Amino acid sequence: MAANPVPNPNEKLVRVFDTEQESEAMVVSGLLESEGIDCEITALDIPQDVIPVGGTVIMVREEDAERAREIIAAYRRPSAEELDEENATGPEISEDL
Repeated sequence: MAANPVPNPNEKLVRVFDTEQESEAMVVSGLLESEGIDCEITALDIPQDVIPVGGTVIMVREEDAERAREIIAAYRRPSAEELDEENATGPEISEDL
């Protein structure tokens, strides 16, 4: 059985990620695809007079949604190294006061 490069539009797709930054959507899309999860990126075209937001949504097959959310959560979670670095340097304090 050949793998489809993108989900079939007749399949049940589930929204797993949204962002206002198209570049972040591209990173997450690449991350999911590197894990073998096909995804579809869709731009939100919402009229500004209705809801003042826009952005990009990533959708995956319903059966891939849970795994996709786990991958995205791991991507968003800071690594132990980043946490150690933040704790070692402490919070940033502006001297412009």
